[in-house]
Amino acid sequence: MRAIWKGSITFGLVNVPVKLYAATEEHDVELHQVHDADGGRIRYQRKCEVCGKKVEYAHIDRAYDDGEQTVVLTKEDFEALPAEKSREIEVLEFVPNEQIDPILFERSYYLEPDSKSPKAYVLLRRVLEETERTAIVQFSLRQRTRLASMRVRDGVLMVQTLRWADEVRAAEFDSLSSDITVGDREMQLARSIVSELEADFEPEQYVDEYQEQLRTLVEAKLEQGDALDTAATFGKAEDEGGEVIDLLEALQRSVEKKKADAAGTKSGSSKSGAKGRTKQAAADEDEAADADAKPKPAKKRATKKKSA
Repeated sequence: MRAIWKGSITFGLVNVPVKLYAATEEHDVELHQVHDADGGRIRYQRKCEVCGKKVEYAHIDRAYDDGEQTVVLTKEDFEALPAEKSREIEVLEFVPNEQIDPILFERSYYLEPDSKSPKAYVLLRRVLEETERTAIVQFSLRQRTRLASMRVRDGVLMVQTLRWADEVRAAEFDSLSSDITVGDREMQLARSIVSELEADFEPEQYVDEYQEQLRTLVEAKLEQGDALDTAATFGKAEDEGGEVIDLLEALQRSVEKKKADAAGTKSGSSKSGAKGRTKQAAADEDEAADADAKPKPAKKRATKKKSA
């Protein structure tokens, strides 16, 4: 794993140097959209709704829309805001473990000691275990202030970012009126069902059956030869101001140009488009684009493994 953040935990006069690691990862099969007629890749384009032109990311600002008016925020506006650059995980308080509602949890991160002597790290870990408390902390990650919980998992300190209280919706449903009555016989039958299904939760017993079947389907199509040449599904991109889309092609052009210059010849005219983007280049561009422009991934369906 690669550390994504370095800093220190502070509580009282104790300072604990740590490294932060992502504790989870996605294993979904990555899919993209294609034309059903020829398998050609479908791309999302950054297009201005006023002038109709394609816009390079360097010329894109962000804006707030209140329904009637739009406020444009430039890069200079964001640079004027005070950036969150603190490298401390500040402990605000210690609360009973059961007081944190799971609905507040967002992302999970592991904390590794980042000093020659991890004594302070072990001290904090032991006091959390013995007191059965969770630390409520605040720290800055990717220029945002995060509220988080810090607890012990498998002998390692873990930070889980929390939603702010005003981000949780109230469950207000008219269908759940207080005058609904449940009979004793119904309760007795319900209790018997619960008793029959009682067990200790073991997450490794469950698998994402949808993703397993999807992988099997893809592998079967590959074995049957029911596949297209990936390079053939990348069409020519329109040349808008010389924007280079394919990183590999740009590097190849640079190498060819250097060879031509060294030989004292002029390099050939550059192609007007690009055959495609590398996986990393595509990921970088998608992350920069608005999240609403992306197709949502298929929802997982967890299924318990069948016992042998």
